[in-house]
Amino acid sequence: MAANLSYLVASGLFIIGLKQLSSPVTARRGNTLAAVGMFLAVVVTLLDQEIVSFGTILVGVVIGSAVGAAAAHWVKMTAMPQMVAVFNGFGGGASALIAWVEFTRLAEGSPGVSAAIAVAVVLSLLIGAVTLSGSFVAFGKLQEWLPTAPVRYPLQHPLNLLIFLGLLAFAVYLIGGAAGMGNLMAITGLSLLLGVLLVLPIGGADMPIVVSLLNSYSGLAGAAAGFVVGSNILIIAGALVGASGIILTHIMCRAMNRSLANVVFGGFGTGTKGEDVPGATGTVREASAEEAAIVLGYARSVIFVPGYGLAVSQAQHQLRELADLLERRGAKVRYAIHPVAGRMPGHMNVLLAEANVSYDKLCDLEEINPEFSRTEVAVVVGSNDVVNPSARDVPDSPIYGMPILNVDQADHVLVLKRSLKPGFSGADNPLFHKDKTMLLFGDAQDSLTKLGQEVKAL
Repeated sequence: MAANLSYLVASGLFIIGLKQLSSPVTARRGNTLAAVGMFLAVVVTLLDQEIVSFGTILVGVVIGSAVGAAAAHWVKMTAMPQMVAVFNGFGGGASALIAWVEFTRLAEGSPGVSAAIAVAVVLSLLIGAVTLSGSFVAFGKLQEWLPTAPVRYPLQHPLNLLIFLGLLAFAVYLIGGAAGMGNLMAITGLSLLLGVLLVLPIGGADMPIVVSLLNSYSGLAGAAAGFVVGSNILIIAGALVGASGIILTHIMCRAMNRSLANVVFGGFGTGTKGEDVPGATGTVREASAEEAAIVLGYARSVIFVPGYGLAVSQAQHQLRELADLLERRGAKVRYAIHPVAGRMPGHMNVLLAEANVSYDKLCDLEEINPEFSRTEVAVVVGSNDVVNPSARDVPDSPIYGMPILNVDQADHVLVLKRSLKPGFSGADNPLFHKDKTMLLFGDAQDSLTKLGQEVKAL
């Protein structure tokens, strides 16, 4: 009774924490509440199951805590998407291992494994192994150890279908009572292969969607593992992660004007590039820090558009300092946050929070887009695809149909970039070649520092 009551409290903390994660203002408190709920669930489970040999568990806790603390301290903000992908993979792999071990234990006893448990085992193995291998492929693409462009191969879809049918056959065989190490290995091996083959054809621009989808998979695998071991709290936690991941995936797909089926089965990034995009070639108007500062320093309204380049240079503090300086000169300053800016949902929000940027200055796409036409200067700091007019104007572009931030509607556009290299989708950006656009080349941190110095000198 006490254990079930504790699980109920933990579940409540999970739900409240998840709800509070929906707002930057309450996200930290929500994360803490969810962590407390998980700690309570783990402790109660260990005591309720009368586990008396804690040696191995403690070793695992120490090692895991050390790895987690090191990751939190040493992994850069730019690498957070990769770390999330790896964590998703570990979650799926852990669920698959739980199902494997529990099935083996039950199969050796009497009366054996029921059909219901066998179904849960198959689902946990299938989803967990797909999550494990798919997440590491996503990591490789984000880290650029693997090609970020879609990797297509002959008979791609028929091969995936054949693997799935093979998995179905082995699953029916196992559920029917034909247990065996070979059967488990076949299901696990085919699932790992399927995870690789499903993610390889997906281009780098769709990785935020893939990461959130794999996060959902890890939750579903955990819920299935909960049915295997008869743990209500694991079922609840897994279902919450699975459901929230699917909702986030849907939001991401809508933000990129993509269907989930198109992402998972189609691939992305094979459309028109470079010189084939109307307006993507020609001269650019390169500005000095002094020229850009004159335009900025006398503007009455400024919208900053942060992107991955800001995260790479860790220039969020210099950006806030420049914004504070412009506000002291009488400018109205806001930040435009695209849902897929960076490499994962919320990437820019977390980055700007580190620099203590007020949450009420962060505006989402729907809120800020009508304001660009009434803004004197839009400052793009390291963004590319999310401000590319081709997504709105060029049907042959690989990002056509993706909602963008309409920075080209501002009176002036200042772009801070290292080079004219295309964004993660591979599509060049005609915004850079418009008459109203000035480009200040260089590292974002250095460029923002120079801009601040020049504005002070005005």
